[in-house]
Amino acid sequence: MVSEPEILDELRRLRARVPQLTGALTAGVDGLVLAHDTPGVEPEVVAALTAAALGVAVRMADTTGQGDFRELLVRGVYGYVATYAAGESAVLTLLAQDRVNVGRLHLEGRRAGARIGELVDAWEAQEAKAAAPAPAAAPAKTPAKAPVRTPAKPPIVRTRSARGSATTNARTTTES
Repeated sequence: MVSEPEILDELRRLRARVPQLTGALTAGVDGLVLAHDTPGVEPEVVAALTAAALGVAVRMADTTGQGDFRELLVRGVYGYVATYAAGESAVLTLLAQDRVNVGRLHLEGRRAGARIGELVDAWEAQEAKAAAPAPAAAPAKTPAKAPVRTPAKPPIVRTRSARGSATTNARTTTES
């Protein structure tokens, strides 16, 4: 599993930069919690709901031709829930009070999502490399056969037609 303390440190730094945040959570796109700082909220429930909302958001972006998923913002009476892409296989979900500066929320959320995505993607690449089978010994090389040479094609001869020379380089001009 990716280093939870590193992600948790990033979540705490994010909450320090945006004081109106009431919670921050990183989850896999499958809905499993990677790290959370969500006092008073069940992180497993938020992660599962994030995965469900993410599925709808990804489908909506794809269906409407808007490209890959980047972020999702939900505004309620008492505040915001913002979800940002964090690499290839994780998301960052932020809970914020209704008085948060939404521009600042997006700025900091996108930056933190990028940093967390780098951590998660690096961990997954390391895991994939460790799980890859060792390369097999190279088979003994057999002597190479001499390449078969085919005769070159004869050059194409262009002849002039009865009307005069060919006009392959003709220019057309117009006066304005």
